[in-house]
Amino acid sequence: MSCGFCLMIETERGFCMITTKLCEALGIDYPIFQGGMAWIADASLAAAVSNAGGLGIIAAMNADANWLREEIRKARELTKKAFGVNVMLMSPFADEVAEVVVEENVPIVVTGAGNPGKYMKKWIEAGIKVIPVVPSTAMAKLVERSGAFAVIAEGGESGGHIGELTTMTLVPQVCDAVKIPVLAAGGIADGRGIAAAFMLGACGVQCGTRFLVAKECTVHQNYKNKILKAKDIDTISTGRRLGHPIRCLKNQFSREFLRQEYNPEMTDEELERMGSGALRKAAKEGDEKNGSFMAGQCAAMIHQEQTAKEMIEEMFQEAEQILNQASSFCR
Repeated sequence: MSCGFCLMIETERGFCMITTKLCEALGIDYPIFQGGMAWIADASLAAAVSNAGGLGIIAAMNADANWLREEIRKARELTKKAFGVNVMLMSPFADEVAEVVVEENVPIVVTGAGNPGKYMKKWIEAGIKVIPVVPSTAMAKLVERSGAFAVIAEGGESGGHIGELTTMTLVPQVCDAVKIPVLAAGGIADGRGIAAAFMLGACGVQCGTRFLVAKECTVHQNYKNKILKAKDIDTISTGRRLGHPIRCLKNQFSREFLRQEYNPEMTDEELERMGSGALRKAAKEGDEKNGSFMAGQCAAMIHQEQTAKEMIEEMFQEAEQILNQASSFCR
C-alpha cells in the first residue's frame, strides 16, 4: 500500500511542509518519529522532538515501571504535544511496563524485539495506537491482524537490534503486504533518505542515529563525538550467533565481541555476559573502550550537533526540494 503525501505551504518560513495521513492521526506536524534508543531516548529528547513537530519517543528499555512512569511525567512537564513510549518486548519488566502505558494514558506505543500480540488487546481497548517495528512482511501482516495502527519497517542499516533485509528492499515489500500506514527506518539521516522513503511507499520515517547528536539528547558527549567522527565503514554487526544481531560503531569492545563470537570455547552464556551493560557504559559513562556505541550506517552523514527542531526542519526542507525537482530527473 502506498501511503502518498501532500505539500502544504508554511507561510511563516516561506517553504512547503510535507505532511501525510500520519500527521493528523497522531497530532504531529512532520511525519517523523525519533527512535526509541535504550539509555538515550529519555523525556528530554522525546519532548524536544515532539515540541519540534515530530513524534518523540521514550525508551522503556530494561527499566522498571517506576522509572518509566517518572519519565512519562517529566515529558508531560516539558511538552504539551503527543509523544510515545517504546516497549522492548524482551525486557524482564515488559509486563509491568505494558500496564504503565495504559495507566499513564500514553497515546502511542512503539514496540521492538518481538511480537506484541500479548498486549495488543489491552492497549487497543485503552485507545493506544500501537506501532510495532517489523523486520519482515510476515511480522507486518501478523501485527496488522492484531490491530496495529501502523508499522515501522526497519532495515539492517539501522543501529541497535537489526534484521536481515535492507531498508531499500524491506519498505516496498511491507507497503505491498499491508493496508495500514508504513514508516521507513534504517539509514535515514537527511532529506534524501526521507524523499526516498516516500518514493518506496512509506508515509513517514523513523530516525535514531541523527537524534543522538541533538543538543537536547542527554547521552554522554563521548558518544556524540564518536558519531560526528564516524566514517562510512565504521559500523560493525555483532551478536548473530546469539540470534539478535546488533549494529554499533567499531571500537575495542565491538571488535573483541566479534572475535569471541567465533571462539568455539566461548559459550553463549559467556558471550551474553560479555555484552551485558555495554550500552550503558557507552551512553552514560562514555567508556570508549568497553562501551557499545550503537549507531546506524548513516552515522558518517552526521556532521554537527543541532537542536531537534533544527534537524527536523532541515531534513524536511531538503526532502521537499528534492521531491519538487523529481520530474527533472526523467527527461
